[in-house]
Amino acid sequence: MTPILAFDIETVPDIAGLRLLHGIEAQISDHDVAEFAFRERRARTGHDFLPLHQHRVVAIACALRDEDSFRCWSLGSAEEGEAVLIRRFFDGIEKYTPQLVSWNGGGFDLPVLHYRSLVHGVSAPRYWEQGDEDKDFRYNNYLNRFHMRHVDLMDVLSLYQNRGQAPLDEVARLLGFPGKLGMDGSKVWEAYQSGKIDDIRKYCETDVANTYLVFQRFQLLRGACDEALYRRELELVRDTLAHSKESHWREFVGRWS
Repeated sequence: MTPILAFDIETVPDIAGLRLLHGIEAQISDHDVAEFAFRERRARTGHDFLPLHQHRVVAIACALRDEDSFRCWSLGSAEEGEAVLIRRFFDGIEKYTPQLVSWNGGGFDLPVLHYRSLVHGVSAPRYWEQGDEDKDFRYNNYLNRFHMRHVDLMDVLSLYQNRGQAPLDEVARLLGFPGKLGMDGSKVWEAYQSGKIDDIRKYCETDVANTYLVFQRFQLLRGACDEALYRRELELVRDTLAHSKESHWREFVGRWS
């Protein structure tokens, strides 16, 4: 089988980049730099969600299903820097050439990873392949919005219309899956400032588990699996997570109806 890699990222404001772009002195605190950027953004757009090139990645979670197993984890360690996390993500694509699965990955996660890869000089030839070296990628690659090598579930299910988009948490819970645990994306910067990087990583992991489960229902919807196979895949995920000693997975399984 083609490996399936669901993924999700969590980000905070790129403080170093904001200092550079706005000429902010070193003595100004990181918190105040971010608040300045948020105010500027609100004045221009009415909201404080920063442009994608002004984000910094602090967590990447993956759920990998291959022929032998299912596993869900955060890349790298809490102490490792952004460049290491991004390099590990693209190294996984080099190794497995998986089908990528995300929720809003085309609108957020991947563009952020593109910009941050530029900043750090991370090479990812397999990911950027469009058929020049491998003809199989000419009509099915990671970059084309309408190809299936990367399935952005939010984009596909909304029929590529903004007005049809739905939040992962609500869709997951409507399908009987646990939904978000612990926090949401709007709380990540606050948690990061409080040193709660482990909580951010766990939150990211549960998000990607929800994404993988919704993808399995999508596979049933489009006839890529039958009811029996769908149930087996869900049981594999449930059993795998139930055997974990991590508290967030115990809570996740406990909320799974």
